[in-house]
Amino acid sequence: MRRAAVRMHVAGPKRLPRASILPFRAPGRRLEAAAGRQTNLAAALLALSVLADSGVEHYRGSFRNKAMFVPLAVSAATVAASLLGVADNRPRRHPGRDAIYALAALAGVVGLGFHGYNVAKRPGRLCWHNLFYGAPVGAPAALILSGLLGRLAEKTRAGEPLFGLPPERLLAAASAVGLAGTVGEAGLLHFRGAFQNPAMVLPLTGPPVAAALLAATALVPAKPLARLARLWLKITAGLGLAGVGFHAFGVSRAMGGWRNWRQNAIDGPPLPAPPSFTGLALAGLAALSLLLEERE
Repeated sequence: MRRAAVRMHVAGPKRLPRASILPFRAPGRRLEAAAGRQTNLAAALLALSVLADSGVEHYRGSFRNKAMFVPLAVSAATVAASLLGVADNRPRRHPGRDAIYALAALAGVVGLGFHGYNVAKRPGRLCWHNLFYGAPVGAPAALILSGLLGRLAEKTRAGEPLFGLPPERLLAAASAVGLAGTVGEAGLLHFRGAFQNPAMVLPLTGPPVAAALLAATALVPAKPLARLARLWLKITAGLGLAGVGFHAFGVSRAMGGWRNWRQNAIDGPPLPAPPSFTGLALAGLAALSLLLEERE
């Protein structure tokens, strides 16, 4: 009995792996709860991007359809729920947040149908011009991702499976697919802008590598592969923040610059778009921490 006590004293408490790049750690707390809070933050960033982008685009459309108010209300509720999730360090899910995330995903699916119909009904249907200037499919897809990541955040913090699968694997898959989709949207809009600034190529280089490495780590959670994935996900998170500065510079180059912000902020590069990369990268980093813990 005394020998066992001595061994326990010498060995000390078991340390959990560090949770990605944010300080969501506390003594005695599970890594799952910390990763869940980080994923809540990722869902908040995506929902905030949808809120700002939809507000600008639907204002430009004069809210002709009253349904245009729905994504604003739902994304605002998702931001609030996600921030409450970030502040909540308890290792269990919250049914109220779960319901809001489910509503966000449903609203995103409906919005995707509306935007797809808007593009398809235009003359020429699915042509480059309509994809460039029709209703963007990226915004409702981001709302779907925000709801999905929020749902996974709640399942992750509670350590519960979703659809019978481990939440960390689904979180890695959702982050990788989301990054790939965001790269596609950025490529479409930057192609419309004729890549006038060489920096417009950056979202088409780093994030695809991060998505591929994250997907590979989900299949084979080896440490060398995970280190590479973590590095590229951090680069992707930084690109998302830097992209806001690049887009702000693009707005300043329009006629009147920021003095004419009422028009240029609407017609210029969208400021809320780049943080989507940051949100998805944060979710991917949380998934990596859980995958490595599962392997060990």
